[in-house]
Amino acid sequence: MTTRSFRRYTNLAAIIHLLKDKSITLLNPATWDDKNDAYFMAEYKRYKEAKSVLALCFAETNETYHHWRVFSNGPDGVCVEFYKDKLLSTFKGDQQIFRGDVKYKWLKDIKMMTSVKVDELPFLKRYPYQDEHEYRVVYVDTEKAKEYQDYPIEIEWIKRITLSPWMSQTLTGSVRDTLRSIEGCSGLKIRRSTLVGNDNWKKLTARVLT
Repeated sequence: MTTRSFRRYTNLAAIIHLLKDKSITLLNPATWDDKNDAYFMAEYKRYKEAKSVLALCFAETNETYHHWRVFSNGPDGVCVEFYKDKLLSTFKGDQQIFRGDVKYKWLKDIKMMTSVKVDELPFLKRYPYQDEHEYRVVYVDTEKAKEYQDYPIEIEWIKRITLSPWMSQTLTGSVRDTLRSIEGCSGLKIRRSTLVGNDNWKKLTARVLT
């Protein structure tokens, strides 16, 4: 499943940095929770003889509980949704950037693979993660060691920002106002997710046949 949007699950500190600096940041994957994934990225760096390999991951699917709980857990979680084509334009022509959809494989599949291309490594993941529908952007630098790399964005590339479903409703207005007070952000669409508590969903119980 793919869409015309990218969803980036992150936290309030990261979204404030993104909005204030008008940039998106690729980071070192060494600390990723999925150690299989982090190992593949480390091996990719070794094979490429690179000083730096940085990455940025997006979901090409609708909001799910998994995405919130794994990538933006807690009340300060945030999902920023970008127009896909506009965001990808910031990487266009950069020879240090490699990007594409992640491919998900069962263990039985890789046991049958006699070889793998080195440039496939950053885009392979175990099949139990396939519900993430991940698109990945990878930065490779063979000369300089870096912990991050920023790329410029336009605020107009943001479709909407969704605040954590675990954020207190009493805080939502203040957080929304604070984000919109950042220069150039007054028109942003910002809402709180109702994934774990939706009034319209709950109303179904009123239509129970007795």
